Amino acid sequence: MRILIATNHSYMFYRFRKELVEALMQEHEVILSTPFVGHEDDLQAMGLRCIDTEIDRRSINPFKDMKLLKTYRKMLDEIQPDLVITYSIKPNIYMGSACKAKGIPYVTNVQGLGTAFEKPVLSSVVSVMYRSALQKARTVFFENEANAQFFLHKNIISAQQMKVLPGAGINLDEYPYVPMQDDGVCSFLFVGRIMKEKGVDEFFAAAKTVKAELGEKVAFDVVGFYEDAYKGTVDQLVADGVINFHGFQTDVHPFYEAADCVVLPSYHEGMSNVLLEGAATGRTLITSDIPGCREAVEDGVSGYLCPAHDAEALTNSFREFAGKTQSEQEQMGRCGRTLIERKFDKRIVVAQTMNGLGLAEAARSKA
Repeated sequence: MRILIATNHSYMFYRFRKELVEALMQEHEVILSTPFVGHEDDLQAMGLRCIDTEIDRRSINPFKDMKLLKTYRKMLDEIQPDLVITYSIKPNIYMGSACKAKGIPYVTNVQGLGTAFEKPVLSSVVSVMYRSALQKARTVFFENEANAQFFLHKNIISAQQMKVLPGAGINLDEYPYVPMQDDGVCSFLFVGRIMKEKGVDEFFAAAKTVKAELGEKVAFDVVGFYEDAYKGTVDQLVADGVINFHGFQTDVHPFYEAADCVVLPSYHEGMSNVLLEGAATGRTLITSDIPGCREAVEDGVSGYLCPAHDAEALTNSFREFAGKTQSEQEQMGRCGRTLIERKFDKRIVVAQTMNGLGLAEAARSKA
């Protein structure tokens, strides 16, 4: 069969979905529609035909979105796919709508609710658009149960369409367990975009407090790119010796391996890949007690869950972890690795995804 995949970020798609593509390409022709923002050469080297598709991910300009819908309609006419798979909000809505109108089978992936559902007016609009776009979707995949129930409660989808996966999963060969370094410094690592929704305000506040208390006994490393609003804050924290800022990194392995604890005080997630990668490496997690984060942690065993928006709770978790012995910290990390092996192995997720795509049904309808 000919399968068209529509997403909004080539870099992220390659990082987290290449194993699924490899499985699909064993028996099917696969075409990818995405903006080219990294890894397009790697995707093409896999044998994928890649279509550079312009998507303004943050814009709410209706004219830009109608242009995207028109682009998708033309693409469907030219490619004539037997099945379409979509990722992220705009491909989900606009490619989903185009597929519904043309009677083409499609499957949707909701990777998190995002900021669109945090604003009442925008949430109502997006809910209506999703309800229409997903009406004929064969399967709607979610990365956590709470997001799935939200869509069900809002009557956006039916229970028959819903399928929950353990996120994108983690390739355990690419993220092997690595013993912690015994250097006498308790190192906390934040990996992600430096933006309010990732809980960086709470992270920075807690880091300042604990650094003032424990000095050189602790270190706070930050990997990622910041939004312009945080440039001054980051520069000042670096100047004050509170954090070590490493910027965006294409290879995060060395940072996980050098850390003792991975921190993500996010406000909302689909399923945090950072937490899965950190735990797979054998690092304790400190994260928000929210859907998409809590699933990766056994509270008090492999990490700590804190209320979102709570800098004081985060500070206390930093203190508690820093107060443990090296042996106790290593034991928490090993428990995290065991949890990842049991629930988030990429092979399990790919198999569940393949099962939910309904490829046999699509083949029968084609015949």
